[in-house]
This record gives sequence, structure tokens and C-alpha cells, in this order.
Amino acid sequence: MTTILVTGGTGTLGRHVTERLRAGGHEVRVLSRHSRPYAVDLREGGSGLDTALAGVETIVHCATSPRGGDEKAAANLVAAARRAGVGHLVYISIVGVDRVPFGYYRSKLAVERLIEDSGLGWTVLRTTQFHDLVLMLLQGLAKPPVLLLPARVKDQPIDVTEVADRLAELARGGPAGRVEDMGGPEVRTFDSLARAYLRATGRRRAVVKIPLRGAAYRAFRDGGHLARGRAVGKRTFDEFLAERSAGTGHR
Repeated sequence: MTTILVTGGTGTLGRHVTERLRAGGHEVRVLSRHSRPYAVDLREGGSGLDTALAGVETIVHCATSPRGGDEKAAANLVAAARRAGVGHLVYISIVGVDRVPFGYYRSKLAVERLIEDSGLGWTVLRTTQFHDLVLMLLQGLAKPPVLLLPARVKDQPIDVTEVADRLAELARGGPAGRVEDMGGPEVRTFDSLARAYLRATGRRRAVVKIPLRGAAYRAFRDGGHLARGRAVGKRTFDEFLAERSAGTGHR
């Protein structure tokens, strides 16, 4: 079976990808800053990265940070992959990185282009935001007594396990270039997502929609981050909230 390295393999997405690949009989190496024996900071590279990639045939690159450093990390990974003779690099990106002038999106697009120009066999999958990210955002916004939301913005959240299924499938195959986007099953206003969260958690908050300024906000408001024609996800945000509450007693 193929030897596959998953960067960010202990994260929200990476751990699910790792589970699926191992269940399929592949040897999987998990690379993250703190996961032994392949504890590597991709932003620094070094001999530990070369050791982790020795004998690897495919990389699934899930490691990312909204705080910056993705481009340097990807450059180090690509250079090491070339040295190791890796045949296939699979990258998870975000729908709208080429349409929304948001700093983190620009970084993801730069990484896409670096991978495309790497000389390696590559596959790039773009998806809409995970349910988990929307939940984390709403948890933060709901801390004050008034929940403030950007006005006239919609989202199309998708379940991380469905994305993991697709990434594992792509990793098992050959380089496919830019594959079709994945979007969640529903396009929802942030207002409706927030109210679903409040109902599921039993919280009471006033919800106020605030118009914002700037090019990034306009692009989000215009739906540049949505994949309406690729609503292939199955699990809705409400189902995600209900199952999470039932399983963890989350409040």
C-alpha cells in the first residue's frame, strides 16, 4: 500500500483524513509541530522534514494557520518533496480564494499557485467553510449579550467528514489538477445560522446585523465564497448541531 504523509494530521480535518487512509490499509505518517515521531514546524523545515518524507509517495497537505506562514511552510514542503521524489501532493483550499480579497484567502491562493508550479504531480480541492468553523465563530460572537453579525452575508457550511472522505479518495488516486469544488448542502444567511446555534444551545441573545465596509466584505456579501452549483454536501448545519449536542451535552 502507498505511504502517505498528512500534514496537520492532528487537526480538525487532518485527523479524519488520517483515519480514513489507515482504514484503507495505507501507511500514514502524521506530521505536525507536536506529533512524534514526525514533529516538524513546516515554517522552519529542516532535516526532520526530510526524514518524515523519506519513502513517502503521496502528501496530503492540511496544515494551515490563519495567523500566517502558510506560504513559507508550503515552499519548504515542496522543496523537501522534490528532494524525496514524492509523486503526488494533494492540497485542501477554500472556495473563493481567487474572488475574495481577504488576507487568509490570498495566502491560500498563493499556496495553490506554488503547488501548481512545483513540478510535482498535484491535486487541489476547494471547499466551503466547515461546520466546525462556523460553530467556533458563533461561539465567540455569542459571548456578549448582543450577537453582532455582518449584514447580508450568507454561508454554505460543509461537514468536515465529507471533505475528509473526498481528500482520502483523491490521495488514493493519481494527480488530478484542480478538481471540482465541494459546497455544503444549503446556502444560509448568517442570521439563520446564528439563530440555529442559539436554539441548539438554549442561549438567548439579541441578534443585530451590522453593515461593514471594504472590498473583502463586499465580496463575501456578493457570495464570492459560495459554491451554489456544487452543493454536494449531505449533512446540514442543523444536523451537525443536533448530533454535537446529543453527543457532548454542548452548551
